[in-house]
Amino acid sequence: MGPPRASGPGRAPATGRAPTRRQAPLGRRVARRLPLLPAVVLLLFFLGGPIGYCCWIAFTDMRLTGSSGTAFVGLENFRRALADDGFRNAVVLTLVFTVVSSLLGQNTLGLALAGLMRRASRPVRTAVGAVVIGAWVLPEIVAGFLLYAFFRREGTLNAVLEQLHLPTQNWLFTLPILAVSFANVWRGTAFSMLVYSAALAEIPQEVTEAAAVDGARGARRLWHITLPMIRRSIGTNLMLNTLQTLSVFGLIWAMTRGGPGNRSQTLPVFMYDQAFLKSLIGYGTAIALLLLLVGAVFSLVYLRLLRTEV
Repeated sequence: MGPPRASGPGRAPATGRAPTRRQAPLGRRVARRLPLLPAVVLLLFFLGGPIGYCCWIAFTDMRLTGSSGTAFVGLENFRRALADDGFRNAVVLTLVFTVVSSLLGQNTLGLALAGLMRRASRPVRTAVGAVVIGAWVLPEIVAGFLLYAFFRREGTLNAVLEQLHLPTQNWLFTLPILAVSFANVWRGTAFSMLVYSAALAEIPQEVTEAAAVDGARGARRLWHITLPMIRRSIGTNLMLNTLQTLSVFGLIWAMTRGGPGNRSQTLPVFMYDQAFLKSLIGYGTAIALLLLLVGAVFSLVYLRLLRTEV
């Protein structure tokens, strides 16, 4: 074996180790991060502080009235929730409300409207866009009262059915969870339409023309070309819509207040009822944390779907 190779000018010594990157002095590194300090302090004070306080309340028996002190009860609030029939009913209704109004309603209708808007004439696009986006920008409580007037026994829907000589009913009593789901679809479809309109506009025209030459048309082109190319937009839209739908409160409260009985009482309404109407702040906060857990599960599923395929 010959002698070790000498290192020439500008060449790192052959020591068997890669040269380490020289770190900046500590004072310079601190100076670089110093402008971030006010933002970090504000986030910890206004965001981290309330979150930590709510987490602590969830492990206590705090009440609004009728209690002289607050005691730490550990996991008792969570055990009570899992054994509560009202909580289990709220979980089921929350899942139904989320699947019907977000996954099926807003997502599907938003994609359909985005596709139709690309083919429609300019006046039609303007009119449809104004109506859909107008419903989106309405405050949640205003949209709730509008849809309450639409679905009530003496409302618009029954008036139209009477003119068509079709049977009427009290929709807010017979199908309350579907009525509030429809209201959420009516109000939130505009967001999905805007997301998918932007995604469809990014599809290269050459791909569409090549698909047409190969004979891919209609549903076949949608399934094999359009949907795979906007897969990440679909996942992002589903995640944002789901998280927003899980927290819907004002719309349901204005239309049904969770009734009749508890047949439209989703988790946000159930949480409000326990915390503020029944004064069980500790128990209501524990339900809020469980709702946060449900949202985290949905987010993890969507983030996994959004991962780039290797």
